[in-house]
Amino acid sequence: MAEERFPALVLEEKEGKVVSELREIGLEDLPEGDTLVAVSHSSLNYKDGMILKGLGRLVRRYPHVGGIDFAGTVISCQSGLFQPGERVILTGWRVGETHWGGYAARARVKGEWLVRLPEGMTPEWAMAIGTAGLTAMLALMALERQGLEPAAGDLLVTGAAGGVGSVAVMLGARLGYRVVASTGRPSEEAYLKGLGAAEILPRQALLDAAAEKKPLLSERFAGAVDTVGGQVLAGLLPQLRYGGAVAACGLAGGAELHTTVIPFLLRGVSLLGIDSVMQPRPVREAAWRRLAELLPPERLAPVISRAKLADLPRLAEEILAGRIRGRVVVEVGG
Repeated sequence: MAEERFPALVLEEKEGKVVSELREIGLEDLPEGDTLVAVSHSSLNYKDGMILKGLGRLVRRYPHVGGIDFAGTVISCQSGLFQPGERVILTGWRVGETHWGGYAARARVKGEWLVRLPEGMTPEWAMAIGTAGLTAMLALMALERQGLEPAAGDLLVTGAAGGVGSVAVMLGARLGYRVVASTGRPSEEAYLKGLGAAEILPRQALLDAAAEKKPLLSERFAGAVDTVGGQVLAGLLPQLRYGGAVAACGLAGGAELHTTVIPFLLRGVSLLGIDSVMQPRPVREAAWRRLAELLPPERLAPVISRAKLADLPRLAEEILAGRIRGRVVVEVGG
């Protein structure tokens, strides 16, 4: 019987630069793991762009296959957690960073990293949501646990035209919030309002607020999902209402935060950190169930573009430059 070969986008480090090549590899090339999955779809996230371009030292060993999330069908599972033929999703666990990821038609991983696709959900639908959508859902769940509800006031979403931001706008609107979408791209106003945003706030307004360096500004937002960080986060914190909260889940605008403790002390606001990488399985399963209910495929259609493995090096540059709208679903194989 001929050895099975399948396509993969393989990264190599040559002369200090990371380069990618679409090639055929075999099962013997895959890393260790107890579960083999036929990957049908993956997606492109900001972190994927960094990995494809060799930024941030997220990957330490080459050759490497990126792709921080994927969906597909179980071929075999030695742990007994899954049966052949079951459809599964993988996000997080540093897959695509320290472990080979979804940019190959086969993936070998630990079964405990996987969750079953919710009833009725397809792999393509799951990857239209992907890590970005899971992160957005976890952010809103954290705000709910903090007591936020639609009647409390406006929900701000920063970086609203990006992957996490787009899904957060949709989810917020579906949950009944009046969503204020902040973006640095004025041309995306119609797109964001189509997703459910009631108001568009130019990113510069938040940067200007940060530049004022005032510990408190007029109370405006009951809560926020911040995908940008840096000066954008510094500009929104003084504008949170009493008892408000921001779920911080991104750093596209920088990792440093220059602010004061005054909003926390005088308005009782909360800064909630959102990690989607190491979340335990029960939390992931709960988030995916809600995503399946809140984001049916027809609602996701406006945020999706599709790509092949060969498109990813070019698209990596686009996502890092902030020129990707919504979600890129990668058609991998089967």
